[in-house]
Amino acid sequence: MLAEMRHDPTVLITGASGRIGTLLRAAWRAPVGLRPLWLARRGPADILWSPGEPLPPDLPRCDTVIALWGQVTGTPEDLVANISLVRHGAVLARACGARRMLHLSSAAVYGPGTALTEDTPPTPTSAYGRAKLAMEAAVRALPRGATRHCCLRLANVVGADSLAPALRAQSGPVRLDRFSDGTGPLRSYIAPGDLAQVLRALSELPPDHLPGVLNVTAPAPVTMESLVRAAGRPLLWQPAPENAVQAVTLDGSSLAGLLPFLYLTQTAQQMIDDWHSLEMAP
Repeated sequence: MLAEMRHDPTVLITGASGRIGTLLRAAWRAPVGLRPLWLARRGPADILWSPGEPLPPDLPRCDTVIALWGQVTGTPEDLVANISLVRHGAVLARACGARRMLHLSSAAVYGPGTALTEDTPPTPTSAYGRAKLAMEAAVRALPRGATRHCCLRLANVVGADSLAPALRAQSGPVRLDRFSDGTGPLRSYIAPGDLAQVLRALSELPPDHLPGVLNVTAPAPVTMESLVRAAGRPLLWQPAPENAVQAVTLDGSSLAGLLPFLYLTQTAQQMIDDWHSLEMAP
């Protein structure tokens, strides 16, 4: 029997200085044999590099590239950067000899809805969602090669979403929209520590087991109200405007089937506790 080919266990992670990257740096506790290497335009990071510049001459070999980078806000023209980053990421992955590359997409590609699966036709309603959907198309258009590419349709990450600044604030209530049925926004979330677990596990899967797109979410959605109360913050309701979206929830069955050995937190309190533990990490 032929011995199994050994691959470099290094995981190169771009976007180390971003909101999600900062939390993941605190959460990542690499098992023996799996080493994270952090890349960013500016420190702190193991490698400093900006897309479009010549690749670093001493770029290490790695088995996986995880692309956390991306443009979250700005005009539609600004958001086009999410598409150009696909090409830069593919060049980086080839230079590293990576067998797999994970691209962060977003639940925003779907638009409103509940229990959205990877087969649900995307109907994004925001410029960001449309930009991420275009990013996914750019990934699909990459020429076939040695690297397997997977787009992760990521739920809101506790501590890195639009609600996080209000939860961090030391004074004043958190304002939430209240809809006609008397409830507030319902969303799929994932704790940052759980996201680190998922990314590590996906980085160890055989590349041909990775799907083209994958929802990444906790098993059950949570209300934003429950997150506010779990964080111990005062809440102030306001009437939801006509264009407000009440529910965007993802079906995580594919993720659970792919990584059945992972336990992901489900309650708002568990997610808030996970985030707070990372915020206080040295």
